[in-house]
Amino acid sequence: MNAVSSASADSLRAALAAVLDGLPPNRAAQAVERLIANYRGTTPTDAPVLRDRSDVAAYAAYRMPATFEAVRGALDALRAAAPDWEPRTHTDVGGGTGAASWAVAEAWEEAPPRTTVLDWAEPALALGRELAAGVFDAEWRRERIGAALSLPEADLVTVSYVLKELTEADRTALVTEAARAAQAVVIVEPGTPDGYERIIAARTRLTDAGFTVAAPCPHSGACPIVPGTDWCHFSARVSRSSLHRKVKGGSLPYEDEKFAYVAAVRFPVTPTPSRITRRPQIRKGQVLLELCGPEGLGRDTVTKRHGPLYKQARDAEWGDSWPPEEQS
Repeated sequence: MNAVSSASADSLRAALAAVLDGLPPNRAAQAVERLIANYRGTTPTDAPVLRDRSDVAAYAAYRMPATFEAVRGALDALRAAAPDWEPRTHTDVGGGTGAASWAVAEAWEEAPPRTTVLDWAEPALALGRELAAGVFDAEWRRERIGAALSLPEADLVTVSYVLKELTEADRTALVTEAARAAQAVVIVEPGTPDGYERIIAARTRLTDAGFTVAAPCPHSGACPIVPGTDWCHFSARVSRSSLHRKVKGGSLPYEDEKFAYVAAVRFPVTPTPSRITRRPQIRKGQVLLELCGPEGLGRDTVTKRHGPLYKQARDAEWGDSWPPEEQS
């Protein structure tokens, strides 16, 4: 594929700025408020949330940069577990304006896979096609996302911020169909307790179908978190343009997107020895790490006497593998 520009966070923000230029701020703000209420709600819907181009433009400004970074974080973890694997085909289920497809195109920018974006909202597909023009090639296809959905066989299937919008029966059917169609499945949900519960249910269905968990978990066994006591989630830093800040009503040049995810595959992978599950706590002369490993949840304290490992611990971030590869 000969792309005019690469699929990056910067090029996505530039494309969004061009789309939002001229949209009345009050109309965008009203659409954003309605979308936020829907995004935080608990009632699944069987009708498209995005009704027209104004809705879609507001949604794109509100959600695309954050969704891009969250999916990119999940893909980075998948690539770390399977560095030699490259998908040639990709299906983005419920992809809307294509944030996950942008992340996939950037993750494998040397040879982006052939992408098919499926969504039930035609205005979202139309804007997604417009945003991606000259960046990556994709087929944008209208499909009802539910129990009747039949997916084409693909190397990679992504399902990002979709399960919340479905009934429990439709969620089960979708994950089952993704497991049938794909060699690798990446599912991303909000980093909330209920988002984590949906991820765990999907993870269980994938492992029952014969998949191996590539990330974030260091194993494919049961999650060691006692239900109701905590939840596994991660954070991605999202840069915001001035236009993005205006539409979202914020002032900071960044936000932190909390997300939960699972990446599972049908081919050999090397999962992380353990995963940092909280922000490292840096104290005088020591770093406290909360970890999830093959034996379950645990803590590690790295001090100056550990030499180079201490500096690496100070530089480590929430969601990173531990210990670093050269130390493992």
